[in-house]
Amino acid sequence: MPAHFTPEALKFFRGLARNNDREWFEARRDIFEREVKQPMLAIVGEINEALAEFAPEHVREPRKAVFRIYRDTRFAADKRPYKSHLGAWWVRQGLEKTSGAGFYFHVSAKEVTVAAGAYMPSPEQLLAIRRHIDANTDELRAILAARNLRALMNEWDGDAMKRIPKGFRADSAAADLLMCRKWGVSATLPADAAASPALVSEVVRRFRTAAPLVHFLNEPLKPVRKRIL
Repeated sequence: MPAHFTPEALKFFRGLARNNDREWFEARRDIFEREVKQPMLAIVGEINEALAEFAPEHVREPRKAVFRIYRDTRFAADKRPYKSHLGAWWVRQGLEKTSGAGFYFHVSAKEVTVAAGAYMPSPEQLLAIRRHIDANTDELRAILAARNLRALMNEWDGDAMKRIPKGFRADSAAADLLMCRKWGVSATLPADAAASPALVSEVVRRFRTAAPLVHFLNEPLKPVRKRIL
């Protein structure tokens, strides 16, 4: 049977939402490890098998793909120690330290989220992606207009700037896309989808349809291999 979560995982997340403190978590750490973390690692492993077919450069060792559930509260006003969800991120190989575009999935008590794109590109990546979009506008618009993608995913809010970025023409055919600070698509599934044997297939189906967008956004960011003389 394909990997998936059990109702106990969703129960754990509901409890964590009400009791986000170390005492509550530590008393249930064994539940987290058994019902949440281990199934997540198995799910990531199965998703990797599918990614090998259409995005092999994004396959990641499960323990590196899965985010920690602990929040970084050093500079945050919100001091709750744990995230309310557990997620995984498949970045392109060679871009691990700078992010780039990739595939994302998380589960919580409220929902299952599936997303793909460039969510937090660095300033250098922003410029490279914008130049790529400006030179290949029709290609990106065709990707975003694909019937399968529009049926399974929604466009993210691009966190658009108020005016065209410096260095680009205001009358560019890509003006609306160039003003974005991030590019991607996402889908929200009901929380119960996490406990379904169809979970992996539903995530993979959306990753597969979004792969052309991820590949497009990473095209100007691909690591350059140094030649050995």
